[in-house]
Amino acid sequence: MTSAGASVTPILHIDMDAFYASVAVRERPELWDVPVIVGGGYRGVVLSANYLAREHGVRSGMPATRARRLCPQAVVVPPDHELFGSVSTAVVETFRRVTPLVEVVSLDEAFLDVSGSVRRLGPPAEIAEQVRATIHDEQAITCSVGVAATVSVAKLASRRAKPDGVVVVPPEEITTFLHPLDVGELYGVGEKTRAMLHRLGLVTVGDVAHTPVRTLQRAVGDHLGRHLHELAWGDDRREVVARTTGAFGLGGGEPDRSMGAQETFGRDVDDRAVVLRELLRLTSTVTGRMRVAGVAGRTVTLTVRFADFTTITRSRTMSEATDVTQEVYRTATALYDALGLQRARLRLVGVRVEGLAPRESVHHQHVLGEREHGWSEADRAVDRATRRFGSAAVRPASLLS
Repeated sequence: MTSAGASVTPILHIDMDAFYASVAVRERPELWDVPVIVGGGYRGVVLSANYLAREHGVRSGMPATRARRLCPQAVVVPPDHELFGSVSTAVVETFRRVTPLVEVVSLDEAFLDVSGSVRRLGPPAEIAEQVRATIHDEQAITCSVGVAATVSVAKLASRRAKPDGVVVVPPEEITTFLHPLDVGELYGVGEKTRAMLHRLGLVTVGDVAHTPVRTLQRAVGDHLGRHLHELAWGDDRREVVARTTGAFGLGGGEPDRSMGAQETFGRDVDDRAVVLRELLRLTSTVTGRMRVAGVAGRTVTLTVRFADFTTITRSRTMSEATDVTQEVYRTATALYDALGLQRARLRLVGVRVEGLAPRESVHHQHVLGEREHGWSEADRAVDRATRRFGSAAVRPASLLS
């Protein structure tokens, strides 16, 4: 795709593949080649099913009793919502390394506007492949990506990309892509609207596209009629709005209660000095974001993933909330040293600051002999320099190449 073509398909819809089931299988590798159902119990409903279970007709939202009849050999795994939430948060942080315009729709999907990232990372299709590779490398799960000029078309494209693929819909191919689809696939069209349109003889998106707007409006109402007609021609004016959701995709627009960053090493690392340099870099990233957001936090969490994908986390709560890089880094270093790893081979490390609160609400208790100007002022001086001259303008000496 040329740079000119890239500028007209800046929207990515990223949807994790069988997210809950994929995370559950990652934690239990012995289930890799068997059907897996997450949730349900004896009277509940299926939360998720891996693709092997889906081949037998098992779907999310299905009563567990029916799922077991369809696939009696499936292994039923209880949901671990804390684990799902932590993996989702890490995935969203991967998205935010690409662009600040991330609209989180649910625990396992988001829209990204990468128009401002093309010069740095390449065309949207290449960015999509980079994101997929990063998520697979860091989280050992897969995702599918739709790339298009609009939110609604990108959403449909990601469905066609499943599982573990990328589908790009250039503007000149929108109608060819959309019109053969069932009208129920249009973004936001539910079962009731689909059934109503089918009763009117409007079965495909093309049927809706070639029906006069006034006719549609008389059938389904003014607003919905015009909206459906626009969607059928790929005319979606909605923009990606940076926001998060509440816990497990419920609610929206809530401020972040934690911020973090993690990195997968190019090869497994057992050198403490290398690990600590990476922790410093990650801490600088996290605290920089905190200062931009005007928040501070008390609890520092360290994540360590070993070469065999075993993952552990350790947390420590400080006496005062902070956004100071050196204070968070000292705590992260202490957490790492307390593990006593003895040159264990690490695949990934991550740092997170939790319990975030507005910076102006945090009171710092000065101690006798404390300098008038310290690390906090130094951080803010660095922030001013990087805003003016770029992120490489000022950095700790240990991070210089």
